[in-house]
Amino acid sequence: MSHTEHVDSHAEYNKPRLFLVSVIALATAGMAASLRADVASDLQRVFFDPINKAHSTQMIGSFLGIPFLGFAFTIAIGSPLLDAIGMALLLPMCAVCFILGTLTILFASHFVSGPALYSTIWAGALIMGIGWGLVETVINPLMTTLYADNKTGKLNALHAWWPGGLILGGLLGYGLGAAGVVWQVKLALVILPSIVILLLCIGVKYPPTERAAAGISMGQMFRELLNPMFLVLFASMFLTAASELAPGQWVDLALTRTVHMQGILLLVYVSGIMFVARHFAGPLSHKLSAIGLLWISCLLAALGLVALSLANSPVTGVLAATVWGCGVCFMWPTMLATASERFPRGGALLMGLMGTAGTLSSTFVLPLMGHVFDTKKIQLAGSEAAFKALSGDALNDVLAQASQASFRAVAILPAILLIVFGCIWLYDRSKGGFKAVKP
Repeated sequence: MSHTEHVDSHAEYNKPRLFLVSVIALATAGMAASLRADVASDLQRVFFDPINKAHSTQMIGSFLGIPFLGFAFTIAIGSPLLDAIGMALLLPMCAVCFILGTLTILFASHFVSGPALYSTIWAGALIMGIGWGLVETVINPLMTTLYADNKTGKLNALHAWWPGGLILGGLLGYGLGAAGVVWQVKLALVILPSIVILLLCIGVKYPPTERAAAGISMGQMFRELLNPMFLVLFASMFLTAASELAPGQWVDLALTRTVHMQGILLLVYVSGIMFVARHFAGPLSHKLSAIGLLWISCLLAALGLVALSLANSPVTGVLAATVWGCGVCFMWPTMLATASERFPRGGALLMGLMGTAGTLSSTFVLPLMGHVFDTKKIQLAGSEAAFKALSGDALNDVLAQASQASFRAVAILPAILLIVFGCIWLYDRSKGGFKAVKP
């Protein structure tokens, strides 16, 4: 397919509107994630403590974690079926899931009580996670189809709105909380942009995916899974996502006592960096190539994680977070774009599997960070009994050093990828530079 044919074949589609609804859908997913985290303590106090106070924190952890699982399974199952079911159905369905999941949580106590109440709220969070999975099932292949000549730039610009949604939800939750607004109103805000998504989806025509438009069969799509280079990228996605998502979840818990400021403020700051920087990924990828951009990202991420492990003041904390944020900001969308540029025959399936790998990475890495933290604190104290006897400044000092050790442990992940992406980058340059593969 020539460049001219590609442009003409998509002239009938309303690209600005499709991009806008994709942006709103992803921002809504980010906003929902922030607001769920914001109301978690209210759910624990109002509902979970009366059910089982001894394990209510574990229940909250499950509530916050289940959307990631819903996302992972939805995108893994939905991606290969995208062309069969159609974007026109799946994208508005994400809004339906956001609304249904939110209403399930809001009104759970009106219909059930006791242990069934926890299960119902958990189910509401799962439905919201399915909505998030449907968003990325559709918007990633949609962007690579509409903007086949600028996949890295457009995917990064689109994915700027994930941190954008996190920031919006975080600020709304904080502001309304300070004003004394009840948690139900805060969570219900998710419904408003979901309605906008439904309205924008009315009457919109969606293109077939790049793979389907090229006449690539399902069998050929699945055969791309066996390509050794895809397997390298798939494994690398675990490490790039773990370098971003796991430390992001760990920041407030681990760094607040070491940098002497609320760790969540660092996360909001980093989200701001990601929002701005992702709009410049297109020019950077054209200059460096997508793999070159990933190599630079991994270098900064590794240095940033080491710096976060050494930070001991608000100033050093912000400086370290800046380096880490500049490193991880391009990783997720650029990994998706790289898979699509190199394996367009894999279509939505390969992009979906990349997203699944990225989301599941935190499931493995967060427990690892917790293990490093617990092991280090006992080692520093001398024994488990000695640690239990600590209090005051001595306890805080041990916990601070354990926090730093957990960040140093994760720094090895992007450092490993310096070798992987470095080899691919050098190979591409030896061939005169990488050119995106046409399906």
